[in-house]
Amino acid sequence: MIKEDVGTEVYKTWSNAQRREEIAKLVQGYRSGLPASIMCKISDSIAGNRKRARKYLHEMLTPEERQIAVDSETGEMMIFVRGYML
Repeated sequence: MIKEDVGTEVYKTWSNAQRREEIAKLVQGYRSGLPASIMCKISDSIAGNRKRARKYLHEMLTPEERQIAVDSETGEMMIFVRGYML
């Protein structure tokens, strides 16, 4: 098991409420300056997959915030963030 897998294994044991709470903390971090790409990547790990991460992020961020997140990235990272935000 590599280091990246350790968190993923722990997150699998969490309830949906715990996942939502942790992703909400990431959203607050994003609002305080955390890069959107990091928020998306960690949200994916916590949620268990991109589809669920996307659902949480759509519930917690306004459409304007999601568009700003996409616009804040460039190149491949913009494409990556767009997959979660739009």
